[in-house]
Amino acid sequence: MRIKLRLLFVLFFCTHLSLAQAQWNHFSSTAMTTKLDLEFWFEDEFKAKELSERVFAEFDRIEEVMTRYGETSELSHINHLAVAQTLPVSADLFKVLQSAQDVSVLSEGAFDMTFASVGYLYDFRQRHAPTNLEIEQQVKAIDYRHVQLDTKKQTIRFTHPKVMVDLGGIAKGYAVDQGVQILQQAGVQYARLSAGGDMRLLGDKKGKPWIVGIKDPRASLKTKDHVVALPLSDVSISTSGDYERFFIDDKGERIHHIISPKTGHSVSGVQSVSVIGPNTMMTDGLSTAIFVLGIEKGLALVNRLEGIDVIMIDAQRQLHFSDGLVSPAHL
Repeated sequence: MRIKLRLLFVLFFCTHLSLAQAQWNHFSSTAMTTKLDLEFWFEDEFKAKELSERVFAEFDRIEEVMTRYGETSELSHINHLAVAQTLPVSADLFKVLQSAQDVSVLSEGAFDMTFASVGYLYDFRQRHAPTNLEIEQQVKAIDYRHVQLDTKKQTIRFTHPKVMVDLGGIAKGYAVDQGVQILQQAGVQYARLSAGGDMRLLGDKKGKPWIVGIKDPRASLKTKDHVVALPLSDVSISTSGDYERFFIDDKGERIHHIISPKTGHSVSGVQSVSVIGPNTMMTDGLSTAIFVLGIEKGLALVNRLEGIDVIMIDAQRQLHFSDGLVSPAHL
């Protein structure tokens, strides 16, 4: 009997020891019309699953507030009524709106959350682009200065009758940061969380850097070739490209979702922009801004910013690096 009890104790101890051993946990989901991918080091696989569900639920919560497509979202409510009256804004949404304004000021309007004032006329699924006349009638509504934010009262008001706000260029980055914050609060030290082109790395990969590939913007869906592989730790990286939502029109021109606030047309001259920085909301907004600015102005902006770097691929498929990065040609 004593031997059996000892055997049971050993089996119980070993079983619980194996459950307590830390391991890499991998989960995926879908939100904000994109794939979510989460990987983190944690000691309990059951608690890890619960934690992943909390992270993914945070994406859903933010999407419900900040999408312009849902009729009941807070942003849709603002788009419908902020021209006629001053509206109170929830803390989450106001934070993202304020950050969007900050990136607009920093980039001198290259990033503009009111791009949707023309952007809504494009339908990439139906391969439809607005006419020049339709764009001319709407393009003056694109101006971040038409959105008045009162930081003390936390309110919003539009000063142009045709303004429409879309936070697609920055809200995913915010959601990634919020998801990583949930992981940190649970004691996670090593993690990778991505939502489409936006990624946040928490710590390193247990003593090794995370290897992040930058996709070739003209690679096929089958090959998924990468032009650069970066060893990164404890940073965010966001990529904007002309290959995400696009179609080729009858003239052979690429019509894609990154719209110039000045012209209302798809930006040309750049294929891909990847920004590295301390938080994903910032890198998300900057990747769009720099894409719109183009190679020369985009690099000049980044080289003035502390803690920010960029890799750009131009229309001739040449790589361009900010001063904080070393080109592979010099390694």
